[in-house]
Amino acid sequence: MAGVGFFGMLLIGFLAGYIAERSMNRNHGLLTNILVGVAGSFVGGTLAGLLGITYYGFLGNLVVATLGAIVILWFFGKKSAST
Repeated sequence: MAGVGFFGMLLIGFLAGYIAERSMNRNHGLLTNILVGVAGSFVGGTLAGLLGITYYGFLGNLVVATLGAIVILWFFGKKSAST
């Protein structure tokens, strides 16, 4: 999340985690949403880089972080369902 600053990163992380949580029918708290969203930004950014996708600005970071957070929730949801 280059260029958004610390509070921008937290805001994007919260929004991405919240959107991912709602789209995956999960129920987590504020801190978990932020952590999943920030981790999702790293996952989404890595995947976007590997696929050659460029993104810019607040909205681009939000979309990439949300998609990454959805991947994280899907992966851990699938893992916990099989155990």
